[in-house]
Amino acid sequence: MPRTKQRTPELRDRLLRCAIATLEADGLTALTVRRVATDARTSAPALYELFGDRAGLVGAIFSEGFRRLTTALEVSPETDDPLHDLRDCIAAFRTFARANPVLAEVMFSRPFADFEPGRDELAAARRTRALIVRRVRRCLEAGALTGDAIDISHVLFALARGLAVQENAGLLGSGGAERDRRWRLAVDATLAGLDRPPG
Repeated sequence: MPRTKQRTPELRDRLLRCAIATLEADGLTALTVRRVATDARTSAPALYELFGDRAGLVGAIFSEGFRRLTTALEVSPETDDPLHDLRDCIAAFRTFARANPVLAEVMFSRPFADFEPGRDELAAARRTRALIVRRVRRCLEAGALTGDAIDISHVLFALARGLAVQENAGLLGSGGAERDRRWRLAVDATLAGLDRPPG
C-alpha cells in the first residue's frame, strides 16, 4: 500500500495511536520518529510537519493521556455521599494508571529529556485536576473535609500520582492485597487529616 502524503487530522490521529501503541508494546526507548512513521504507513517528514519534532509528538501523547484519564474519572458517578465519590475518583485514577503504565510514566515521570510540557499540555492536565477539585468542593460543602479546595486537590492528585508511580515500578508491595492496603492506608490517612481545621 503506498504511503499517504496527505497531512490530515486523520493522519495525525493515526500517528498518535501508533506512537502510544509503540510505547505500550516496546517501551520508552522504542519511540522514534522513524518507527512511528513506518507503523503509521507514512514518512518522517509527515510526522515532523504535523508534530514539529519528537518532543511535539511526546506532548501530544502527554495530552492524550490526560484526555483519557479525564474520561476515566468522569465515568465515576456522583452520589449522595461526596466522600465516597472522592474515594471512587482516586480509585479510578489508580485503575487508569495500572492499565496504562507506560502512558502514565509519560504523564507523571517526564522520562523524555527533550520534552517539557507547554501551555496546551498543562491545560490538559488542569482539566483532569478540575474533576478532582469538583469532588473535593462537594466534600467541603458537606462538611466532610476542611480547607481550601485547590490545596486539597493538589495534595490528593500528588498522592495518587506518587502511589501510581510506586505501584507501576513494583515498589508498593509484591501482592495485590498488600498494594491495596497501602493505597487504602495512604488515602484514609490523608482524608482523615483533612477532615479537621489545620492546627
